[in-house]
Amino acid sequence: MRRNARSAAERVQGQVQQSRPGSSRESDPPVWVKPQLTELVKQPPDGPDWFHEIKYDGYRIHARIDHGDVRLLTRTGLDWTRKYHPIAAALKNLPVGTAYLDGELCAVRPDGTTSFSMIQAASDSENADALVLFSFDLLFLDGEDLTGLPLLERKARLATVMSRVCSPRAVRGAPSASAESQRSQALGEPSIRQ
Repeated sequence: MRRNARSAAERVQGQVQQSRPGSSRESDPPVWVKPQLTELVKQPPDGPDWFHEIKYDGYRIHARIDHGDVRLLTRTGLDWTRKYHPIAAALKNLPVGTAYLDGELCAVRPDGTTSFSMIQAASDSENADALVLFSFDLLFLDGEDLTGLPLLERKARLATVMSRVCSPRAVRGAPSASAESQRSQALGEPSIRQ
């Protein structure tokens, strides 16, 4: 996947559906954010304005956390919280009042690669316990809209939030900005699992 780190925030800011109508709480996260999707290219771009990330083979999921109420939203805004309840339950352990995370829900093979057929099988059998949510962006945190910040700063804040989770099963590693370490990054993104 490729992202232009300078213009991504501008695109995200224009795609946010704001908090509930009539809500006066400043800390309300947005109802839904249209995600920036991957773009297939023949050769990855190079230079300091680009950040390269692993394209996981799973379902794009946003996690909207509002004072203990967790919603798992698809890239089209459908609420899949009931379908993946163990992931939502694990997200309740994050030390935040409100947050909006962007990630990929995956099934992970023993070798660390992700498998779309495995996530489909887990979804069909309602066995979400074996799935992992790799979170790669933090758009809102405790009343603060982070979409205007550079991507790497948002990733740093995400890593800080994830590092405060008590359960070691819920978090694995920290995000990496190195294009050379993309293979090792497959297991290095902050992740949530029950």
